[in-house]
Amino acid sequence: MARVPYPDPADLPERAQEALAALPPLNVFRMLAHAETALRPYLRFGGILLSDELELEPVPRELAILRTARVYEAEYEWIQHVAIGRAVGVTDAQIEALERGDLDADAFDDAQRAMLRFATSAMRTPRPSDEEFAALREHFSPRAIVELLLVCGAYAMLARMMTSLDLDLDEALGPDVLARARETRG
Repeated sequence: MARVPYPDPADLPERAQEALAALPPLNVFRMLAHAETALRPYLRFGGILLSDELELEPVPRELAILRTARVYEAEYEWIQHVAIGRAVGVTDAQIEALERGDLDADAFDDAQRAMLRFATSAMRTPRPSDEEFAALREHFSPRAIVELLLVCGAYAMLARMMTSLDLDLDEALGPDVLARARETRG
């Protein structure tokens, strides 16, 4: 049971009610509604991070989100993004490797390994090593690197909200969450 009660949508301002009505009925969105003034801007930002407008491709993005979920022990985030990851092409072998914490698994190519090592380091230390950064730069442009850091940072923040408040787990909605999140970016 969540440590903070989910708000009753009827008690929220009209703009927050409209935002929630446009989203899948997930506890993460319901909990975010407590932050009434930040809800809509955050949903737009989150929608952009899940959009096709990023240079960072969907598979590395989802691998990074799944790695973030494991680093921050966010089971809620893991469950939702396993389904989303599968929807964009993440393989079962990659999911199993991330679940084990095996970043060197054959399921990953060199670019994915470099990205996962860098992302892990960025979440655990203030500054990834020069070697990790150089390996990442071999495969990703400056734009994709910044997008990767934004994705990891946004999902680290959500992970902390999920774990700190003990969000109740929802059934994974996968592609529906992805499609509806993209609609909120406008």
